[in-house]
Amino acid sequence: MGASGRTRRAEGPAEKKPWGAIWQMSSIPRIVKESFTRIEPVADQATAYFYGRLFAEHPRLRALFPPAMDAHRERMFQALARIVWSLDAPGQMTDYLERLGRDHRKYGVLPEHYRAMGGALVATLRAFSGGHWTPEVEAAWASAYRSAADIMIAAAERDAAAAPPWWVAEVVDHQRRAPDLAVLTLRPDRRLKFTAGQYVQVQTARWPRVWRRYSIANAPRPDGTLSLHVRAVPGGWVSGALVRHTRVGDTLLLGPAQGTLTLDPDCDRDLLLVAGGTGLAPLKSLAEQEIAWARGRRVHLVVGARGPLDLYDLPDLRRLESGYPGLRVVPVPADAPPCDGPRGPVSAALERLRDRWDDHEVYVAGPPGMIRATVDAAQRLGVPLDRIHHDLLEAEQDAGGRARRASDRSA
Repeated sequence: MGASGRTRRAEGPAEKKPWGAIWQMSSIPRIVKESFTRIEPVADQATAYFYGRLFAEHPRLRALFPPAMDAHRERMFQALARIVWSLDAPGQMTDYLERLGRDHRKYGVLPEHYRAMGGALVATLRAFSGGHWTPEVEAAWASAYRSAADIMIAAAERDAAAAPPWWVAEVVDHQRRAPDLAVLTLRPDRRLKFTAGQYVQVQTARWPRVWRRYSIANAPRPDGTLSLHVRAVPGGWVSGALVRHTRVGDTLLLGPAQGTLTLDPDCDRDLLLVAGGTGLAPLKSLAEQEIAWARGRRVHLVVGARGPLDLYDLPDLRRLESGYPGLRVVPVPADAPPCDGPRGPVSAALERLRDRWDDHEVYVAGPPGMIRATVDAAQRLGVPLDRIHHDLLEAEQDAGGRARRASDRSA
């Protein structure tokens, strides 16, 4: 959550401790996790209570949130669960909390709001824990929350010194590649720094305060423009607006670039990039980056789709392929007439393309089901797990309801 003006650290009833002390005091992670297991089965009711309590006590905060809260409540609980269940991995937790702190700047939330949210969180946990809530449990939660909030606030402050909370971007090109899919090219009002494989959060004027994540589909360009691949999902406010109601000349808001699905510049292994649906976007950017580096590595880009019509970016991929001898683009339609190339689920096609991939670095992006199946297939074909990179947590967070089921079927 954002930082501006004078900073006030999060406060609570327990004595303030640095984040490092949280995992050194083994009782805190254990107590927090045990109490959280009683909240998970009633997540919907608990998050509804949390926001009801927050807005009742601090009504001005309501203006910072989207009109409909269903998706936001789900993402909030997913983030809380990720924090709780990773308390024993301090390095990963610090990275995640810092990303949250930087990302929340775009919502316009100030440091002092952490105290309000911490109070509502403790009240919610108390209300849903029944007789299991004790002074010891409250102290553990207060200490963990305060330390996490301090990390987020500090990260937001550091980021504020170097970058704005959001960028205004003009739509300079809008191509409908299918009835439910568009490729947008945007020109930010100032240079937006990013690394190939990262994503940005997008807000449209049609839905204020509603942000959705989209991967950047290109490596950094000299002119500073960036492209997004957007599929309109059922019930998707932002995706529907971007595909059906956005025109050249319109403006969007972009959050800072985030994400870790990036190339290691010191790695010299060949690349296997496996995409499903619009998961092509970050992997296309990785292919472009490797071409720009011109290091001579071979790149296999395997593109899964429901059918030939869903291979929406194939002409551009063929142009990339023709300009870089080391790139091989392999389309894999799941449903198509007999053809010479592989068919079926993209994960099943890997074995037909090559017996083993253990000498490759593997990157996977797409719907959650497709990612899981491809990671399993790559491991069966000899790839160590630490050489398989994916965005499953982000994909699961973005997927929900009908959108998640439709995405899994497309893989």
